Amino acid sequence: MNHKVKSNGTAEPARPAVERALGLISADRLAALRQRRDGPGLVRLAGHLGVLAAAGAVVLAASHWTLWLAASLVYGTALVFLFTLEHETVHHSAFASDWVNRLAASLTGIVVVVPARWFRYFHFAHHRHTQDAARDPELATPKPAGWLAYLVYLTALPYWAATARTIATMAAGKIDADYVPPARRAVIVREARLHIGIYLAVAAISLAAGSLVAVKLWLVPLLLGQPVLRAYLLAEHGACPLVADMLDNSRTTFAGRAVNFIAWNMPHHTAHHAFPTVPFHRLPEVTALIRSRIAVTAHSYPQAHRQIRAGWGA
Repeated sequence: MNHKVKSNGTAEPARPAVERALGLISADRLAALRQRRDGPGLVRLAGHLGVLAAAGAVVLAASHWTLWLAASLVYGTALVFLFTLEHETVHHSAFASDWVNRLAASLTGIVVVVPARWFRYFHFAHHRHTQDAARDPELATPKPAGWLAYLVYLTALPYWAATARTIATMAAGKIDADYVPPARRAVIVREARLHIGIYLAVAAISLAAGSLVAVKLWLVPLLLGQPVLRAYLLAEHGACPLVADMLDNSRTTFAGRAVNFIAWNMPHHTAHHAFPTVPFHRLPEVTALIRSRIAVTAHSYPQAHRQIRAGWGA
């Protein structure tokens, strides 16, 4: 593929990446694919909450540690994957109603400890500068390039440390990220403070009541589920080319129905980056339309991680 190399060491496509993607689907078809609806999102949300309710009931009722651990892993995975709902709602594409998108983003952001307003700015910068080593905020922390860093990354401990620092720094009024507009920084500060206030209130109420419910149904499941989410997210762009073309810089993983369900179809990640305004429930159709042009694919997440590890020596 013919790419120009930019001065910062990354590459850019020979013709505009956006035009290359848009040229694969007719304008009328794309307009239809972009239509937002409340129904599919509400059905998916009901299913996601149903998984949480069923697994959570087992967590609370389990009388043996093996059953508790198994149920907590399932519940924790479903819980942290509410992040993919937050991701969809900051795009305002999960539902037709903007207020539903905003409410769902804020609530899920509190649950998974990712402030929604801040994440919207962070994530949109990622979309504008995907795989640009100088400007993509997801690349501010280097991806693991060896076994030790890889295993540490999968524990999610570095993630939690970075998250705590980010929220604490924002709550202190210190925001220097250039992707947050100066006029919106006060809102981001208030959001971070609100998150901390909510977490402290939950802790205080739990202590006063002598209750472990928040520990069993929130804290421990987040810790158990986050490594699964880290592994999933690493596959989105790990070992993909550092180029501007969305058809080349993102990985599509042809996962099973369960993974696509719990991840709100985000394994169709190339389609999402090429057409970010297409709602989650239409992404499989987009993948089918552009499949011949998708550069990086995997037929499972284990295969995606084999590709990532193979890239360490590249």
